[in-house]
Amino acid sequence: MAQVREILAKKGEQVYSIGKNATVLEAAQVMNQHKIGALVVIEAGRVEGIFTERDVLRRVVGEQRNPASTKVAEVMTTDVACCQPDTPIEEAASVMKHHRIRHLPVVGPDRRLHGMISIGDINAHHADNQAVQIHFLNEYLYGRT
Repeated sequence: MAQVREILAKKGEQVYSIGKNATVLEAAQVMNQHKIGALVVIEAGRVEGIFTERDVLRRVVGEQRNPASTKVAEVMTTDVACCQPDTPIEEAASVMKHHRIRHLPVVGPDRRLHGMISIGDINAHHADNQAVQIHFLNEYLYGRT
């Protein structure tokens, strides 16, 4: 069964993060600069939360807060669902679907951040696997060309 570590091996372990004392404006600028939808909030090497586009919409814009003076800690999601590198991909997808989230930090047993996967990463993994299966079925049915 395929594991999350396979996705991380392809995409790499780079994760954009921010401290909880940064402003929402600073966080949004980082997200825009890197064209990403979420930042992991790290303090003392541990995952303290996640700051997502949804947090901006609901807790900043929706509550008419000033992004330049609002701290990430005030509006981040603190109940962060995570997975481990050896988590089966289907289980990670199920967690995302159940919690209605698009980003899942990957942490080791030591709680060190190893990476982050998105629903797009999972969809790309499935598409790649389907293309390989189609190729092998084609060869089986019609012979090698």
